[in-house]
Amino acid sequence: MIQKLKPFIVLLSVALALTSRCVSVARADVRLPALFSDNAVLQQGMRVPIWGWADEGEEVAVSFRGQKAKAKARDGKWMVKLHNLKAGGPDTLTVSGKNTIALKNVLVGEVWICSGQSNMEWPLSRSYESQADIAASANPNIHLFTVPKLKASTPVNDVKASWQECNSQTIPGFSAVAYYFGRELQKARNVPVGLVHTSWGGSPAEVWMSEKVLSTNPDYQRNILDKYSADLKVYQAASEKFNQETEELKKQGQTQTKKPPAAPYWKPTELYNGMIAPLIPYAFQGAIWYQGESNAGRAHEYRTLFADMISNWRRDWGQGNFTFLAVQLAPWDKNKKRSLEQITEKPEDSDWAELREAQSIATQVLPKVGMAVITDVGDKDDIHPTKKVPVGARLALAARGIAYREKMEYSGPVYQNIKVKDGKAVLSFLHVDGGLEARDGQLKGFAICGEDKKFIWANAEIQGNKVVVSSPAVVKPVAVRYGWSDYPVVNLWNKDGLPASPFRTDNFPMITQPKK
Repeated sequence: MIQKLKPFIVLLSVALALTSRCVSVARADVRLPALFSDNAVLQQGMRVPIWGWADEGEEVAVSFRGQKAKAKARDGKWMVKLHNLKAGGPDTLTVSGKNTIALKNVLVGEVWICSGQSNMEWPLSRSYESQADIAASANPNIHLFTVPKLKASTPVNDVKASWQECNSQTIPGFSAVAYYFGRELQKARNVPVGLVHTSWGGSPAEVWMSEKVLSTNPDYQRNILDKYSADLKVYQAASEKFNQETEELKKQGQTQTKKPPAAPYWKPTELYNGMIAPLIPYAFQGAIWYQGESNAGRAHEYRTLFADMISNWRRDWGQGNFTFLAVQLAPWDKNKKRSLEQITEKPEDSDWAELREAQSIATQVLPKVGMAVITDVGDKDDIHPTKKVPVGARLALAARGIAYREKMEYSGPVYQNIKVKDGKAVLSFLHVDGGLEARDGQLKGFAICGEDKKFIWANAEIQGNKVVVSSPAVVKPVAVRYGWSDYPVVNLWNKDGLPASPFRTDNFPMITQPKK
């Protein structure tokens, strides 16, 4: 009997051995995060981390263009760094351990993170007259990576996505602002460009920040984290009450007609955890950012929050003060029923103007932060203006001037100081070496006030590189404001073709400032 079973026993032993080996190999496989896939773009001119997972102690070798780097897995993780890569490609990147991974069509060039809320998320297919751009979009030197939307309570280490070449099939659903930025940058720098798009419509800035940054700031702890906790408790109590009422009505043969209470939609830190943390420490040149609409009601808080978010990313990436470029909020009138005449009837306070100012503060307090001003491409009745070409083009100009230090004008006029002389306010500006100009007639959008702090529309004229503002009704000017409204109607530009940023010369209390 045993003799008859011997062949079966041998076969069974072989099968078990093979199964055991397969399991062992599966466990030992070197793995890479999604950012390292076919078509990836690596950053030129800096140390480039390549990382992943493997069995404890497993030696992993990475080969690329003659460079070879090795590391042993510790706690299941490994990392190597490639050095001083030159722009070009495509090439193959090979990762070897107990298995081998070969990534094809890998480029080296300029990598940019593209983030924010709905105006960054806005797809090319829904943008102004974009069909011709989509048809002509095929470019093997522009590659795209879209981070899937994910809310997470704690930081995650990977996403489900892959790099794609830019063409008419892959670009329609991609961020229009990011694409137009990348298109202009690739053309100007003549190197491959990788665009990592990670955005979510309606998101406030605090969901893109880490818990550590928010919790170590007493104001953020109180006004953001504690407020969320309080709102969550209110929701949970209301939800419990609603469920009890629903059950009671069911017992009585009745149907609940009320709507269930809504949970707080955004939890602080959740998009940082799900859509930023898994990108760290991928090497890149800089970030473009289009967000702020969701924080307009708390513009005073955004004066520090935005800069702290930038510092948060910079510190966590650990690659120094990378360039960060923001889009200033576009003109938009919340009250869609108003005519243009009603909007411009008299100067008014504006939380959107205060948010624009808060955005500009980051450019003053942090190095290598720039801003694209788009006062000329807003939509009075739509928070999502569809003309995205100028947005991307101006971001690309800012990148060329700040990140790549090209000698060119990359910003519109920026208010510098005010001097009052002979009953007139004389304003000086930065970024006006080529001169100032008024587009479409006389200057407009300037308001002036005296000691009563009541602003009225003013006369304004260009004198050299300065703007002189006055009104016969204001004998002793105290302050000037320009474009200070939700929907600014303005026309001050520099002769390099870029619009001036809205501003105020005063420090009067803000309408979004918390009441003491």
